Amino acid sequence: QVQLVESGGGLVQAGGSLRVSCAASGRTASYYAMGWFRQAPGKEREFVAGASRVGVNALYADSVKGRFTLSRDNAKNTVYLQMNSLKLEDTAVYYCAATRPGSPFTTPRRESEYNHWGQGTQVTVSS
Repeated sequence: QVQLVESGGGLVQAGGSLRVSCAASGRTASYYAMGWFRQAPGKEREFVAGASRVGVNALYADSVKGRFTLSRDNAKNTVYLQMNSLKLEDTAVYYCAATRPGSPFTTPRRESEYNHWGQGTQVTVSS
């Protein structure tokens, strides 16, 4: 089992940057494929970024590609989402998720494929 706790959300102006963190406990984060999802008011939760267990290449939603970067610090058992050039439409609650697919090279993109979730952290982008 793994417990996930997100932090680092907040209020930022459009065009600014923010980094959210996901600290894992119970099991090391490197044991799992990790994903970031977000849910804006009135919308369904959507995939933002993910990395397989081996974490060679992260996958990104088209809406954030080139602006967001997922990274891992295995020594700190933490996964980060660096968000640059933030837009108003990036406003959402951001969730960290973990799962252990059969292949270490698989990066799940569907919400239903993840079975461990954090509580979420609010990111608000203002004009």
